[in-house]
Amino acid sequence: MQLPNDNAFVTLLFALLRLGVIPVLAIPSQRALDIDALIELAQPVAYVIHGENHAELARQMAHKHACLRHVLVAGEIVSDDFTPFFSLHGERQAWPQPDVSATALLLLSGGTTGTPKLIPRRHADYSYNFSASAELCGISQQSVYLAVLPVAHNFPLACPGILGTLACGGKVVLTDSASCDEVMPLIAQERVTHVALVPALAQLWVQAREWEDSDLSSLRVIQAGGARLDPTLAEQVIATFDCTLQQVFGMAEGLLCFTRLDDPHATILHSQGRPLSPLDEIRIVDQDENDVAPGETGQLLTRGPYTISGYYRAPAHNAQAFTAQGFYRTGDNVRLDEVGNLHVEGRIKEQINRAGEKIAAAEVESALLRLAEVQDCAVVAAPDTLLGERICAFIIAQQVPTDYQQLRQQLTRMGLSAWKIPDQIEFLDHWPLTAVGKIDKKRLTALVVDRYRHSAQ
Repeated sequence: MQLPNDNAFVTLLFALLRLGVIPVLAIPSQRALDIDALIELAQPVAYVIHGENHAELARQMAHKHACLRHVLVAGEIVSDDFTPFFSLHGERQAWPQPDVSATALLLLSGGTTGTPKLIPRRHADYSYNFSASAELCGISQQSVYLAVLPVAHNFPLACPGILGTLACGGKVVLTDSASCDEVMPLIAQERVTHVALVPALAQLWVQAREWEDSDLSSLRVIQAGGARLDPTLAEQVIATFDCTLQQVFGMAEGLLCFTRLDDPHATILHSQGRPLSPLDEIRIVDQDENDVAPGETGQLLTRGPYTISGYYRAPAHNAQAFTAQGFYRTGDNVRLDEVGNLHVEGRIKEQINRAGEKIAAAEVESALLRLAEVQDCAVVAAPDTLLGERICAFIIAQQVPTDYQQLRQQLTRMGLSAWKIPDQIEFLDHWPLTAVGKIDKKRLTALVVDRYRHSAQ
């Protein structure tokens, strides 16, 4: 399923879940490299698209992958080879209930290797995921949830998201636009009470209120997640929208942490909250996976009633991602304060968190190395006030191109998804090296920050 935030997504998702058919949820902005890898891994029998924007991609995939027997179109029909999704409507029939222990859907994981991983969520654990989240977040029949983030993501889908709101009898408003001059009038019109944002979008919303004057008094809770929320921005969100801010830290693999709606102000500003379930187990460990002392920083390990025990068709990766006791190695550096709130300090591996989208540096490097102009490259995350982190590519080339935009266009034609295209490109004659002869990415990060600061001046 590669659909935008619209009714077709919700209709199809519920239909497939009811039938016991497993949907693979793809993001609309993903392109050929991502979709090809997902199809190779999941071997789906059908590919559902919205319309013209994905028609050529669907043709390519159908031609390449014998497993794809159907291309369904939920929007405008662009080819006689495609089947209109709504033509499949038929008479209501009795159908066996799906096994609650069976896989319900496959979510995408944002990894560090560039190799796609799929997260199998079962009917039972995912139902708990959204229903317990809805209870904690105060969702009721009177709630109106605005889905502004791509709904194929776990956060707007089930934390509590669309599923949690509908399960409580509330109303869901879907929008495929994040533009403030479209979204804010929609909040006023529909009297939206709950919305989930990534920090980059939250910052845009705060800035937009300097000129946008829609009545947003219906807002009760703004959730912020997907990336670390700076305490200063958290304070601005609360002051600007005069509602409760809720920090959310979690992963599609399972564990969710929330600040509670009645937490002290300082807790909401500076922490990422406590686990959703009393049965969630967390360990914070050092490099040897020994528990660190209370209050110290280490890698977060977790297992619990709604956390997966393995990725889909990935035995080699599962051996690295899970301990022998079944704890999931999250790759997050965290510390636990004296009252049990988590504070996320960063990632262990080379993963870039750009506006809430997780990007493997290795994947972007691999794409760059396929370009004739590139002899060698290294990709790092650089701090960015708008995006949280931006993608910076350092390149060694025989001849520095005069038009950097051509490099970006080549990556796009190659099929690299839009959010993985480098935001900043720098050229070097040689690499800074560590004591053991490896590329020193810490020095590259410091260099890109310095160059960006000077260019801004």
